[in-house]
Amino acid sequence: MRSNYKQLGNYICEVNIRDSNLKVELLLGVSIQKKFIPSIANTIGTDMSTYKIVKKNQFAYGPVTSRNGDKISIALLEDEQAIISQAYRSFEVKDKNELLPEYLMMWFRRPEFDRYARFMSHGSTREVFDWVEMCETELPVPHIDKQKEIVKEYNVLVDRINLNNQLIQKLEESARAIYRQWFVDFEFPDENGKPYESTGGEMEFNEELEKDIPKGWNCGSIGDYSKVKSGFAFKSDWWKSEGIPVVKIGSINNNSIDYNSLGYVSSERIDKAKNYRVNKGDIVIAMTGATIGKVGLVPELNSVILVNQRVGMFDLGNEPLKRNSFLYLSLLSESVQNEIKNVGGDSAQANIGNGQIQDIQLIIPNISVLGNFNRVVSSIIETILNKVKENNIAENTKNLLLSKLATIKK
Repeated sequence: MRSNYKQLGNYICEVNIRDSNLKVELLLGVSIQKKFIPSIANTIGTDMSTYKIVKKNQFAYGPVTSRNGDKISIALLEDEQAIISQAYRSFEVKDKNELLPEYLMMWFRRPEFDRYARFMSHGSTREVFDWVEMCETELPVPHIDKQKEIVKEYNVLVDRINLNNQLIQKLEESARAIYRQWFVDFEFPDENGKPYESTGGEMEFNEELEKDIPKGWNCGSIGDYSKVKSGFAFKSDWWKSEGIPVVKIGSINNNSIDYNSLGYVSSERIDKAKNYRVNKGDIVIAMTGATIGKVGLVPELNSVILVNQRVGMFDLGNEPLKRNSFLYLSLLSESVQNEIKNVGGDSAQANIGNGQIQDIQLIIPNISVLGNFNRVVSSIIETILNKVKENNIAENTKNLLLSKLATIKK
């Protein structure tokens, strides 16, 4: 054992209190994202009095590790109390003046801990990281003041990310509200700045849509606004742990790109995939699988970004930020999402082609209204992309801080 490392068993004790009086209603599970989440287990006919009570600042983890890939499900409870399945192990820190639960949770978030837990797991039918192995875990335990300093630094980053996510959500809601006002309710500003339809704007019946739309507008399709093509078919042996980032279907998350889910290929592959590059402000879409129709705005990566097969990429020209607002919000609209599901299906085998996406019906406004809308919303979209980039920087800083825990001195 390294001189500054201590065995965790010296600082924790197991907790095993059952909800025998059925007083606790909040039922939670533990995810591989290291969070408590609402349980989706079917508890009909289950004797809930056998479930464990876990309280604020207590931990729970799933000892069976063979089902989770490279992750171990473990979390620190922030609510006052909840109940969890008896399959989980629960424990707490004995003395918070010696070891902060928040500091310990930081250690559990390290990928090195996941690898350690998987390596130390044992069993033939299923592999288990049991209580004995948990207690034998070694980690540096600096002075409590140093722990508080580290936790404070970490929480500053967490708070920044959370605030950015809240802002992103509000900006998304604002952009969608503007889209609905202009292209669903037809209350876009007329030449006098007044809402079009409610102030007598001229409407005309469209036979294809079977409804009135503003005069001069047309029933068109996504392909009338932008063509789409599937990404490059990278060979399986091209994938690397680092290099040129590649957007995969799993990279599309929360209407953007999850930096941590990108694939990578070596730089010499750029020439072969040079026609499958995207830039900040471009739009990609999942074309297959259970998440078909997922849409993502491409943030800034300070690098060439390539696109993998079965991820659709839209042609928005050299300045996508000037044209992406209308297409992005159209793709997120209920009518387009429903059509994607109707055409491609909504199962794990769902699939939609380039032409099928391009054929999806859209109301195409006149050039003036379209240009005005893109100008109005482009600043919102760019702010969203900037906040996504800020979050990536903060996430990288968080990961760096976690990696440095291994070298913490007293």
